[in-house]
Amino acid sequence: MDSLLERLRAAGAKPVHERRVLVNWLGGRALDARHSRGDAALPAPLAREIPAIAAELDLVASVDSVHPGDDASERLLVRLAGGRSIETVRLPSSSLCVSTQVGCAVGCAFCMTGREGLVRNLTSAEIVAQVVLARRRGPVKRVVFMGMGEPAHNLDSVLEAIDALVTWGGIGRKNLVISTVGDRRLFARLKDRAVKPAVALSLHTTNATRRRELLPRAPAVDPDELVAMAEEYALASGIPTQYQWTLLAGINDGDDELQGIERLLTGRYGVLNFIPWNRIEGVPYERPSIERMRFLSQWLHQRGILAKLRRSAGQDVDGACGQLRARKLVAT
Repeated sequence: MDSLLERLRAAGAKPVHERRVLVNWLGGRALDARHSRGDAALPAPLAREIPAIAAELDLVASVDSVHPGDDASERLLVRLAGGRSIETVRLPSSSLCVSTQVGCAVGCAFCMTGREGLVRNLTSAEIVAQVVLARRRGPVKRVVFMGMGEPAHNLDSVLEAIDALVTWGGIGRKNLVISTVGDRRLFARLKDRAVKPAVALSLHTTNATRRRELLPRAPAVDPDELVAMAEEYALASGIPTQYQWTLLAGINDGDDELQGIERLLTGRYGVLNFIPWNRIEGVPYERPSIERMRFLSQWLHQRGILAKLRRSAGQDVDGACGQLRARKLVAT
């Protein structure tokens, strides 16, 4: 975003002009140099540059293909200027799941993106451009940084994107959610910021050994410490932690995990989201039966822990994060 601001200022933009241009862009609207009632007239040099700036912004990211789901979700394969692809998901709740990296270094055993490794970080403009593209297709009121990549590994760009979405995108901080496997640096940075977004912590297990198996390249932080850091931040931000738990049959859906969850999350300021695993060809996992998944949620409810069984978007189109991109790479 810094390079875009520099471009606008070099053309003579003042803060009021920057806001007009950026509010239009982040709103998914066409940039317009014409003066409308209530708008500050753009300086002549900036007005002349608007068509070129708009063309440059269109090159940051574009929709390569659209994959609608039966659940009213919509997965977008997004092409970046350099030719790389990422995935963005529009959800029926006017929420949007955006990517922060091409690939991912964490290597979660159940994730397609992690199987590829990290290619590169996205710029803040590339992150924001996903919101722009989505808003051209419908409303976006909530953004979750839960697509391809680990946001904590690209934190500068993620925080710049958050500031832009709050300042010019009209999205409140409680509707901006950073999803992370858990990184001390992330919580250290967030606690000192004026804009404190929500956090979704990918917990997946309460067993430290099992966590190292499922998330082999995640920071070596035990579940107890992860929950403690998340709780401290939740109380400081005033936003409950969303604990994410991808359900894998026979792996992390046992009674031992229920007891671990009860020990770790009783009295915590948060909610546990159970997410059925979204199948990936060639990966030897299964999701638990619906009866087992409902039992897990109900068992925790009876013990005062808020647990929700979420529907994993795009299951009917094999839409687990990374699969659209993987199919594109194979096709080319």
